[in-house]
Amino acid sequence: MNETVPREAFDFFKRLEKNNNRDWFHENKKEFKEIEAEVKQVYNQLFELLNQHDEIDKMKLFRIYRDVRFSKNKLPYKTHFGGSFHRTKPRLRGGYYLHIQPNNQSFIATGFWEPEKNDLMRIRKEFEMDDQEIRDIINDKTFKSIWGELVGDELKSAPRGFDKEHKAIDLIRKKQFIFTKKFTDKEVTSQDFIPNVNSAFKTIRPYFDYMSDVLTTDLNGESVI
Repeated sequence: MNETVPREAFDFFKRLEKNNNRDWFHENKKEFKEIEAEVKQVYNQLFELLNQHDEIDKMKLFRIYRDVRFSKNKLPYKTHFGGSFHRTKPRLRGGYYLHIQPNNQSFIATGFWEPEKNDLMRIRKEFEMDDQEIRDIINDKTFKSIWGELVGDELKSAPRGFDKEHKAIDLIRKKQFIFTKKFTDKEVTSQDFIPNVNSAFKTIRPYFDYMSDVLTTDLNGESVI
């Protein structure tokens, strides 16, 4: 049987948005912990489904407490659930993320959020050498119907050492390589939500296979792991 996201999660976050303070949360913490336990079962089910077609070594459901030390926003609590699923490294690269938030703000995301410096350079050099394979993958009709366009932060101009007139400069400029898909509150609380999320994540595999191959080899195609 499919685990479902409880409607109470949305109701709780809507109330928390209006009462985002420690006193209110303390008074309602028991209710939150009960909802959190149910939601964790949803994330655990997705973890099991992902492992049927991928290799996920850990799942992390993020805490509700915000780190306000370096933020202008001093509200102490998040008004959403977020959880990540890590592929088994170093052989497999990329990750999955599930975000549950009321008012039709839920989404899933997948890809490469903040590639470290060497990985980012390796990706850019691959695109510089040959951008056809990655374009074939992300422009595939089925793939695009589910995930849309590649998104993420990017430079305004070419990175140092790259030709700003290069035919793949639109890809080379990117600092993140992410795909996202949004869901309505009704979709999130339906029985089909987790199977649909898993199905969408399954279609990302050609992209992950390509990027994993790039990030585990040098420019000559020799393994670096």
